[in-house]
Amino acid sequence: MIGIAAVVGLALVGIACLLSFYRVLRGPALADRILALDTLAVNAIALIVLFGLWTGSAINFEAALLLAVLGFVSTVALAKYVLRGRIIESEEQS
Repeated sequence: MIGIAAVVGLALVGIACLLSFYRVLRGPALADRILALDTLAVNAIALIVLFGLWTGSAINFEAALLLAVLGFVSTVALAKYVLRGRIIESEEQS
């Protein structure tokens, strides 16, 4: 039963990934594209976790955790860049 639920979940989350990727490409504004990229990262994490459940592999959960950290840091970096025009501020620029 878990196998069937994992396959259905993989299909549905795969469709959500495609829709998020479409919004990244065709978003009306930069903020919409950043939000869609964050949503795409969350959907990719869900795909990795569902695939790990389906195959019974534990390494997929570590990969999902790594992708979650990377997605969070990239979203924060993009938001800072959009707001300030730079990501890291040095002492001379302050």
